[in-house]
Amino acid sequence: MKKIFAATLSFIIATTASAAGIEGKWRTIDDETKKPKAIVQISQNGNQFNGTIVGLAQGVDNVCPACGGNKPLVGLTVVRGLKSKNSNEYDGGTIYDPKGGKTYRVKATLSADGRTLKVRGFIGVSALGRTQTWTRVQ
Repeated sequence: MKKIFAATLSFIIATTASAAGIEGKWRTIDDETKKPKAIVQISQNGNQFNGTIVGLAQGVDNVCPACGGNKPLVGLTVVRGLKSKNSNEYDGGTIYDPKGGKTYRVKATLSADGRTLKVRGFIGVSALGRTQTWTRVQ
């Protein structure tokens, strides 16, 4: 009985997480240090999804390096115009790199359990880009 209850509870949690789609808070990881860097809040606006930095990891300066050094990272919209392709794939938007100051095309894939989001920024074709794995913040 306990095993059935645990299995059912796990299924409900996984289903609920994926039903939420990409909306919510996501922890980004720095490509170089492999340490948490920021929290991005993804919200739906009409049929599009946008992501704004809402928090920073300890030790990360709240200054956008590519914004002339006078604009804070918190409040900066870094993902714009993502559209749902199906239940776990999103594309058609752009992602801004506040470190390098460049904007790239973006696509994102939500894991089956809804806990991770593979975010791929690229120029031209997807093969010419890089992927980060963001983790959902509870």
